[in-house]
Amino acid sequence: MGAARNHQKEFIQFLYIAQGSVAELETQLIISQNLQFINENQLNEIANRLNLIRSQITGLIRHLKQS
Repeated sequence: MGAARNHQKEFIQFLYIAQGSVAELETQLIISQNLQFINENQLNEIANRLNLIRSQITGLIRHLKQS
């Protein structure tokens, strides 16, 4: 199963929590840009990476639910 989880259902729940963490990080990035800690290019680069991570998590959830 992986990730030290005993049951697939529990691991899927962990993945949903990870998706929530990605959303929280996006919010923090927007705040960082508004406060001018990062510029728009940096925000876009990190946001693109987060979108990839979100897609990977979503794909893994979908795969696990089908098996």
